[in-house]
Amino acid sequence: MLRSQRLAVVLALEERKEKEALEHMGKARELVEQHSEQVNNLNRYQQEYRDQIRNSQHGVVQVSRLQAWQAFIGQLDQVILQQQKQLTQAQAVFEARRHEWQQAWERRRGMEKYIATCRQQESRVQDLQEQKLSDEAAGRAFARRRR
Repeated sequence: MLRSQRLAVVLALEERKEKEALEHMGKARELVEQHSEQVNNLNRYQQEYRDQIRNSQHGVVQVSRLQAWQAFIGQLDQVILQQQKQLTQAQAVFEARRHEWQQAWERRRGMEKYIATCRQQESRVQDLQEQKLSDEAAGRAFARRRR
């Protein structure tokens, strides 16, 4: 069995690893998108709530109600910070998964190039063998004619 044929098994393994790395990267990207959307939704909700407070302050507002609004905004700030931390962590995981996929892609491409080189070498060896056989046959034919 030729080297390039034996290496096909290794190539299939590298392709499988690359596919798995791509799937992991895709899941990590989805998680980043989910966290990003949650942060954006929380920020929008907080802004809408602040706008409601401003619009309702045209008259007299009880101190207890104002304190409750401020407490709720403070809680929203904390939730947004937590969600932002989760987003940052998800982005770090995504970058790690992207790096893993890139390495897997490079290993697969390297194996493909190596197999192509092996095939070229095998082709050259086969061509040389065929040329040698052809030369030997021509030499034998020439020797028979001389006799």
